[in-house]
Amino acid sequence: MSASKSKAALVPFDAARYLTDDAAIAEYMNAVLETGDTDLLLLALGDVARARGMARVAKDAGLGRESLYKALAPGAKPRFDTVVKVARALGVRFSAQVN
Repeated sequence: MSASKSKAALVPFDAARYLTDDAAIAEYMNAVLETGDTDLLLLALGDVARARGMARVAKDAGLGRESLYKALAPGAKPRFDTVVKVARALGVRFSAQVN
């Protein structure tokens, strides 16, 4: 390939770019919750938090911004009450259904 031909650059997928309204967020979170994967749940909460603004979400959850990043980092094991605070700050409510 000659230097004049450029390669197509792939941009890493960022779900936060597509979480532009409440309906998209609800659909995304429901799909993630159906997997039962707790690491994926933390990732999804982080995506929604980035879409809404990390600083604002941290403030609304009563956490420091760095604490929020740490709680939602891959491999993190946040306390359940932290997850609930973050979900509330995001306007996300978890619900239970009988199978």
